Amino acid sequence: MKVAVLIPCYNEELTIEKVVKDFKNELPEADIYVYNNNSKDKTKEIATKLGVIVKDEYRQGKGNVVRSMFYDIDADIYVMVDGDDTYPAEFVHELIKPVANGEADMCIGDRLSNGTYQKENKRPFHEFGNNIVKKSINILFKTELKDIMTGYRVFNKKFVKNMPVMSPKFEIETEMSLYALDKKYIIKEIPIVYRDRPEGSESKLNTVSDGIKVVKTIFKMYKDYNPFKFFGAISLMFFILGLIVGIPVIREYILTKYISKVPSAILATGLVILSVIIGQCGIVLDTVVKNNRENYELNLLRYKQIEDKK
Repeated sequence: MKVAVLIPCYNEELTIEKVVKDFKNELPEADIYVYNNNSKDKTKEIATKLGVIVKDEYRQGKGNVVRSMFYDIDADIYVMVDGDDTYPAEFVHELIKPVANGEADMCIGDRLSNGTYQKENKRPFHEFGNNIVKKSINILFKTELKDIMTGYRVFNKKFVKNMPVMSPKFEIETEMSLYALDKKYIIKEIPIVYRDRPEGSESKLNTVSDGIKVVKTIFKMYKDYNPFKFFGAISLMFFILGLIVGIPVIREYILTKYISKVPSAILATGLVILSVIIGQCGIVLDTVVKNNRENYELNLLRYKQIEDKK
């Protein structure tokens, strides 16, 4: 089977040589691709000297890099790993095995189960954000994934060639997990050792901005993947507010057959009408999402038929 190692890079001159050499040792027959994402250091020069396939992606952001990788590269097995030397190459065989055997469509390098991420990671807020997103996804899809945002993954060709990459930046890992769960791909998690970046190598994540992205991701996730619950919750909130405002008005009318609180009556009516409209939006969008899933399954069937003819 043809194996491709995909390494997205932005300013990784301190670590890219070690990462490439480690994966060359573990997978000597694999094609190794380094995608340079506008690095301002010597990442591209170092990778080129190592004899791997080096390409430029001028649209900034890891998601944009992954989109180009998935579009450009043809293989049977795809190994994606960050270029910061935080993921040991020796675990790649354990990650490849379930995908190669047809037991999984995506295999995840789980950093969290054995506690090495908690020990090595020096950015506690990042772990806090990871846990919030993980718990939200597990509740939404009724699953028990342990590591949603790991950058060490192995995919089969069906997954790579049918996933529409929409996220431009570091939300890409969350998007992959959501896509796999929503489209019923088989996911397998393999515990791996995690190590922090070496001294002098800086993380591209920002605590404040990425914290805001975590919140946005959770809202967008529920809106896109379960619009009935998302808009249903908002509809219920407005309905309750309408009742709170309207109950005194109704009580007054029952007792006196007269309404003196006209503004409250208008506000309560508006809130209830708004609740009904939002609830209807949730029903319509839920139907759209279900239709999209059906169309995706049909497209997947066509893809399989095309691949079988090759």
